Amino acid sequence: MKKIPLLLALFVSQYFFAQEFQGTAVYESKTSTAELMKNFGGNREITPEMQKNIEERMKKMFEKTFILNFNKSASIYKEEEKLDAPGTNNGGRMMMSMMGGGGTQYKNVKEKMYAVDKEFFSKEFLIKDSLPKYQWQMGSETKKIGEYTCFKATAVVATDPTDFRNFRMRGSRNDENKEKEQKEKDSVNGSKKTNFMNDDIEQIKEKTITAWYCPEIPINQGPDKYWGLPGLILEVNDGTTVLLCSKIVLNSKEKVEIKAPTKGKEVTQKEYDEIVKKKMEEMREMYGGQRGGGPGGRRGF
Repeated sequence: MKKIPLLLALFVSQYFFAQEFQGTAVYESKTSTAELMKNFGGNREITPEMQKNIEERMKKMFEKTFILNFNKSASIYKEEEKLDAPGTNNGGRMMMSMMGGGGTQYKNVKEKMYAVDKEFFSKEFLIKDSLPKYQWQMGSETKKIGEYTCFKATAVVATDPTDFRNFRMRGSRNDENKEKEQKEKDSVNGSKKTNFMNDDIEQIKEKTITAWYCPEIPINQGPDKYWGLPGLILEVNDGTTVLLCSKIVLNSKEKVEIKAPTKGKEVTQKEYDEIVKKKMEEMREMYGGQRGGGPGGRRGF
């Protein structure tokens, strides 16, 4: 694969930054539903046909299109607006909240900050914080994405504690003693199934992500929360979800205003994570029957 000559790379960079530069990148999101189900140990009570149907429904739910609009220093990233099927709108917003997504995400690499508006249990929040620092390990491996030559980079990152895709059953999925212990618990509690938000669920603390960036577009941006490479990131794979660029438009006549969202109760990322965690604990108590979900329970934020 040919490498970009240094002088050409410098010329391209000067060309982009010498003018009022703006671009749009479209990303397609795909999540491995089979891998997700493995993380939760599967369910021996359902047939292979039922599992296949569940995976197909989850696949459609997770297949989304996102738009990244960017200039030299900032970007906005959000899901492409589509008409929802009747009765699915609220459920879709709830699922996006549990996947750590939703709203408009603004990144400013010059000021090293980000802002994102999210709706969680019908309450609007505005998360503002410093951009995460990625320790990118950049290699020489290349591949083509569309007409662009991209270079590989990897990083170990802390996972999002508000995204249920970053959780799994504790211990080995093939541990017979664990299964026997769980059956005994179920027998005592009078339950045949494991509550999703119980003590047998643990967070996957770290993931290794693989990114492919394009030096031909010398913008320090990427999809979702990713940034920090010497070129636009065209693909990200975290082992469960892949974000792949399907279209790029540079310097269109139709300019998009790139500005930070302003609506919602302002919180830091840590504060928002705590709010989500507490709400999930309340749901666990309510539906797990440990303390009940009566009027005396906490319901506010």
